[in-house]
Amino acid sequence: MYKIASSIVAAFAAVLLITSYAALPSSAEASDDGFVSVFNGKDLTGWTPKIKGKELGQDPLNTFRVEDGVIKVRYDKYDKFDRQFGHLFLDKPYSSYILRLEYRFIGDKQVDGNPGGWAYMNSGVMIHGEDPKKMPVNKDFPDSIEVQLLGQKEGGPDRTTANICTPGTHYVDKSGKLIKSHCVKSTSKTYRGEQWVKLEIEVHGSERIIHRVNGEVVFDYTKPQLNDGTLLTGGSISLQSESHECDFRNIEIKVLEK
Repeated sequence: MYKIASSIVAAFAAVLLITSYAALPSSAEASDDGFVSVFNGKDLTGWTPKIKGKELGQDPLNTFRVEDGVIKVRYDKYDKFDRQFGHLFLDKPYSSYILRLEYRFIGDKQVDGNPGGWAYMNSGVMIHGEDPKKMPVNKDFPDSIEVQLLGQKEGGPDRTTANICTPGTHYVDKSGKLIKSHCVKSTSKTYRGEQWVKLEIEVHGSERIIHRVNGEVVFDYTKPQLNDGTLLTGGSISLQSESHECDFRNIEIKVLEK
């Protein structure tokens, strides 16, 4: 737990939300102890795909596949994307944890019939998500907090990654303001081409969520909640497919004490 000097407490006693936010735990120096791999590098054991328009577990176009120790998102069997958004769900929900992985985007082309420029070099990790077993078959995205992953081609304008997007959700920022904007940029650098990028998501139930990219904190917020105000204390974790090919590897999780 953070220790807050008495002088600061006195100065901000009237702003309880902000002081309580500052007092939440962090793991900036988290060690490797306790991390467990949730991807075996061989197949999708422990993961289940959900493609829009298909029943849970059906991925007839082999969108999510494992090759060379990597989860690959590919569209070589698609004639058109046609809003067939996909999510690859971990089979177990989590509440308080640190999730870390590496990702990269492949090439600078999207599959035909893609949603447009916003989906260029765009993927994400969905946390505190709804149960995939209860998702309507034609739903685009699970209600969740999305750690949005963006890339950029060489020479393109700056573009942050590990942003936050909120399908069916809101959150509270450091100032105590409820944020209803769908997507908000992080403070990250721009990562171009096909380089591997290290992502870490530290989650403390509904109390605090921290995004790190290559070891740097780029987003920090609290009180993830559904649009109706219901606080999210945990939920599903999933990887996205949004029309641009990408890879994921070295996916590990460390469960934290509540």
